[in-house]
Amino acid sequence: MLRNLLKILFPSFFEEPERARDKKGRLMGDDASTPTFNEAWVGGKAPVQQKAPPKKRGRPVGSKNKPAAKKRGRPKKNA
Repeated sequence: MLRNLLKILFPSFFEEPERARDKKGRLMGDDASTPTFNEAWVGGKAPVQQKAPPKKRGRPVGSKNKPAAKKRGRPKKNA
């Protein structure tokens, strides 16, 4: 409820970035000759990308720490 009220009072803080389009309605790309302004986004600033959470690392395939395999068949005779 508070968030909705803040959106009504301060809409500029909750606006999502919008991609820039040309006269035909196609998405525009960034011009590399202007390093301080990004033409691909309305307002000239690209949104900040969020980092992905770190992946859980399990035991790697083929690691030497895997459990010993059970032997199959009859046991060998000790001579």
